[in-house]
Amino acid sequence: MQIGIFAKTFPGADPSEVLKAVAGAGFAATQYNMACSGLPSLPDAIDSGTAEAVRSAAVSSGVAIAALSGTFNIIHPDPAIRADGIRRLGVLAPAARIMGTRLVTLCTGSRDPDDQWRAHPDNDTPEAWRDLLASMEAALVVADAHDIDLGIEPELANVVSSADRARRLIDEIGSERIKIVFDAANLFERAAPAEQRDTVSRALDRLADRIVIAHAKDRNAAGGFAVAGQGVLDYRHYVSELRRVGFDGALIAHGLVAGDAPGVAAFLDQTLEAGEPQ
Repeated sequence: MQIGIFAKTFPGADPSEVLKAVAGAGFAATQYNMACSGLPSLPDAIDSGTAEAVRSAAVSSGVAIAALSGTFNIIHPDPAIRADGIRRLGVLAPAARIMGTRLVTLCTGSRDPDDQWRAHPDNDTPEAWRDLLASMEAALVVADAHDIDLGIEPELANVVSSADRARRLIDEIGSERIKIVFDAANLFERAAPAEQRDTVSRALDRLADRIVIAHAKDRNAAGGFAVAGQGVLDYRHYVSELRRVGFDGALIAHGLVAGDAPGVAAFLDQTLEAGEPQ
């Protein structure tokens, strides 16, 4: 495993400066966002020079581009907004390959019209699932055309709110291009230590064959999100279980500010080292 971080953690709109900061904080990989190139996360257009600049910055900094963020509300209640997201995904996809990654991450979305990360009671309706399937099929047309994979992330507030729902989506769609971004802190809000560990282990068992990157953030005792290593998530167990199911990709920190980054890098390095087989 190698440790990484969201590029957007660091301020700036020059990929060379942003990725230099990533490396300087102690990370070897990143989940890139076009905001770090001075563009919207899902731009209307990306010229080849902009994408090449990211690839060049990655090479010069020694930071691998593990994934490119392509999140939009894939089950937004307005079909026109969903369609526009698919169109913009078609802009992002060829740029991802130029940058050096074939993984574009998505958000499975919410019926909340204002916030794709906020829970909504209609997320559990058959209509929301129907729209998810339709949007994912459209996204897969883009993925097939540009030879990329699509990373989805089980998250309590989204329509894919659990490992079981992620497995259902994988099975119903039937495409090898659907991959999993695994974040243990997304699987519970408040749980006793034994319950937390059981939840994480069961989810990993359900999704092991599709996990391509893992995320590193935390939960505090009240159920809110926290910086990795500063909450209640059992990171020794999390890392050990990732290894158990054969994961050896990037563990990407997020939910932090730039000033936290060196400390989080040290924490993740120490956790990985402590779990190394002797």
